[in-house]
Amino acid sequence: MTFDLFVDTSRKGISIALQSTDSAEQRYLESIDEAARGETASAMLDALLEKANATLDQVTRVMVTVGPGSFSGLRTGVAFCEGLCFSGKRKLYGVSTLQALACFAESSQNAAVVIRARKGYWYLRLNDKESFIETEQVIAALKSSGVKQLVIDENAAADESLQAVVKELGATTIPDKSRPLSDWGKLFESVTPSLMQEANYIQPSYFEKLH
Repeated sequence: MTFDLFVDTSRKGISIALQSTDSAEQRYLESIDEAARGETASAMLDALLEKANATLDQVTRVMVTVGPGSFSGLRTGVAFCEGLCFSGKRKLYGVSTLQALACFAESSQNAAVVIRARKGYWYLRLNDKESFIETEQVIAALKSSGVKQLVIDENAAADESLQAVVKELGATTIPDKSRPLSDWGKLFESVTPSLMQEANYIQPSYFEKLH
């Protein structure tokens, strides 16, 4: 039996999941520790492999989120997964955090992802485009596109302005932690594997912002 490994360190702590690739015997195990630091990733993986009664050699594909998100978390997660794949025994797939979260929507049509960047600013994925924009711009984009499904983090869920536009659109909200990481597996079909991955920062520079 072989497994896919999913690693997300772009948000709070570390989330790791194993999904068997054998359709005849489905196994899924997930471990989430929002207080975890990078040095615990290996221990978390070892614990999952033990629960699955599997070894690292049975992992053939690794998917890691490359951001946007926590700078230190992303560096740790990407480096950890590059190390796992350095031997060539498994392929490494880097995906945008927003691209991964978009997989939680029931359909890619009329769907968007909104997660907080910093106060008053958000990361938005809409129509396969990712942006770092202010609240007013997010609202305008959602209204103009007629979004019906919105994957959001806890900050977006608590924002009154975003709540109002969701209600106006009659959209369904999907918490960013409500679905298994294995939902991201569909991206294996469209993402090209590469041993080298870089953290993805889509914030504009101060120069771009001022001009």
